[in-house]
Amino acid sequence: MSRAFTKEDDSNSSIDLGERPVSPHRNLVTEHGLALIDAEIAASHEELAKGNAEADRDLIARASRDLRYWTARRETAEVSHPDPTSTVVRFGMTVTIADEHDARHSWAIVGEDEADASHGKISHVSPMAQLMFGKSLGDIFELNGREWEIIEIGLPQHQSE
Repeated sequence: MSRAFTKEDDSNSSIDLGERPVSPHRNLVTEHGLALIDAEIAASHEELAKGNAEADRDLIARASRDLRYWTARRETAEVSHPDPTSTVVRFGMTVTIADEHDARHSWAIVGEDEADASHGKISHVSPMAQLMFGKSLGDIFELNGREWEIIEIGLPQHQSE
């Protein structure tokens, strides 16, 4: 019988999920970002152990892939502490901006892996962060056809978040 009509045994097939892409940008992190990476490494180790104990090839593949990603991120992580006396926008700072209608937004500029816009955290490589870097109080920048003024610069309120 032709092999085209036989069912292959999937028990020995390898699961190829592909690798998680690692950013080409400098891996700046806050202290909190470094702790998040360490937690992801620990969680990946736990998932890998669980996958091995259960002989779950899919779980093993996912956990191994995640472990490779987070290990690479840990190896290249550069903890950066903002200068508390800086008068210009830098990595690790929180920036409050306002538009001409006094709509205000505050953003903490953090590492790529800890960015979460829904919680006011943007990546240092994001277009908004790039536009704000080096600017001071009162400086104006344009984003998406709107002008924004920097009205406050400082350290994050809760650096442990």
